[in-house]
Amino acid sequence: MFERQALKSVEYGLSHQAAVALLGPRQVGKTTLAHHVAEGKNALYLDLENSNDRAKLAEPSLFLESQSDRLVILDEIHRVPSLFPELRGIIDQGRREGKRTGRFLILGSASYDLLHQSGESLAGRINYIEMGPLTPFEVGGDRQTREQLWLRGGFPGSLLADDDRESVRWRRDFIRTYLERDVPSFGVRFPATALERLWMMLAHRQGSMLNASDIGRAMELSTQTITRYIDLLCDLMLVRRLPPYHANIGKRLVKSPKVYVRDSGLVHALLGIETLDALAGHPVVGMSWEGFVLEALISQLPWGIRPYFFRTAAGAEVDLVLEFSDFSLWLIEVKRSLSGRIDRGFVQAREDLKPTRSFVVHAGDDRYPMRDGVEAIDLNGLAKLFTQK
Repeated sequence: MFERQALKSVEYGLSHQAAVALLGPRQVGKTTLAHHVAEGKNALYLDLENSNDRAKLAEPSLFLESQSDRLVILDEIHRVPSLFPELRGIIDQGRREGKRTGRFLILGSASYDLLHQSGESLAGRINYIEMGPLTPFEVGGDRQTREQLWLRGGFPGSLLADDDRESVRWRRDFIRTYLERDVPSFGVRFPATALERLWMMLAHRQGSMLNASDIGRAMELSTQTITRYIDLLCDLMLVRRLPPYHANIGKRLVKSPKVYVRDSGLVHALLGIETLDALAGHPVVGMSWEGFVLEALISQLPWGIRPYFFRTAAGAEVDLVLEFSDFSLWLIEVKRSLSGRIDRGFVQAREDLKPTRSFVVHAGDDRYPMRDGVEAIDLNGLAKLFTQK
């Protein structure tokens, strides 16, 4: 139903590399996209959570070499980590025989840091592509559509539910399944109840500075344990740590990252928010919107551009800092209002960093100049500017 932006990246990757890894949380649409890629191709799909499909790989080299003329799609690759060394040998043999591209499409429900086997075994042979929940640019539509996406989040099962109640039920089931079944499937032995409490606490603190010792005291756990739990949620691509931007400006800078639950719908489900009316009156509304907009913008960044935030002890602050390959520096502030507004902290940040361009992203649809060279701009308008970099 939706045209996923990752589709072109996957097709391009398969045309230039032997293997492509499509990484993203469960239920985000990776399998649907893989079947779309397979249309019109001589492709073989193997779901490695299915015991019958895993049995076909009892002798992986023998079986996969017999499929050398096909695109082989391996779903949930973490179920059979021993495949990675085998894939390396098959890819290298294929290269010697002139079969250099489009051999394997690998689907995984975690970052490549957690799927470290592929990084060790397939370096130089694999292209990594991240696929997150649906973004406003993929869903399209008017402001009402964007508001529904914000409330329900970008997981297709949640967004396309018949009503808000069914949507939040889907997300609660998703959270429970992740904690009770999916996390242990990665060989991680964390108590589900503790991980759920942490996830909920991060939702309450959406967009706040990470203070692992403070969270640890509240949960009666060590700082090291909290850090490991957050590492896991980041590796599962459910939480984002946004690092601070460091500049030599002669002022004391904040060193801790900000932490966001990446999908706004999961934030709301963790906090028991079911409707837009309930969200409008909840204390998390502003930070929820900020996280929603930041995730959408980060999904559109040119390859290799890392996002940051900026804050000093003196009160200078900006939500998103981008340093592009041409050394231009952009500062981006996010506002829930339908028009732009400049805060004192943003003014101070501009004085400190002297950016090339400055934007205030608002919830409306207009673009217009503000004072001191700042532009008020809508979400779609700013994303289009990224494509020009």
